[in-house]
Amino acid sequence: MDIYVGNLPYTATEGDVTGLFAAFGPVERVKIITDRETGQSKGFAFVTLGDQSQLNAAIEALNDYDYNGRPLRVNASEPKESRPSGGGGGGGRW
Repeated sequence: MDIYVGNLPYTATEGDVTGLFAAFGPVERVKIITDRETGQSKGFAFVTLGDQSQLNAAIEALNDYDYNGRPLRVNASEPKESRPSGGGGGGGRW
């Protein structure tokens, strides 16, 4: 069960986020999303908890929670939409 956590401070670490969610059950995984080029945090993460009741409790308690002066956005993550692969195609000659 994954949770989207947005509006994180850019300085937040995976350990910080794990500590925030540990009160709701064992945290299986934390993935802070970073910029490919710079390695800087993009200010959001995904957290995996064990079951639906833990997920619901964390969302209820932490959505709009003031974390280091920033109101967190916490909700169930939605599956990533599949994107078409490949380029736009060539222009070709008439």
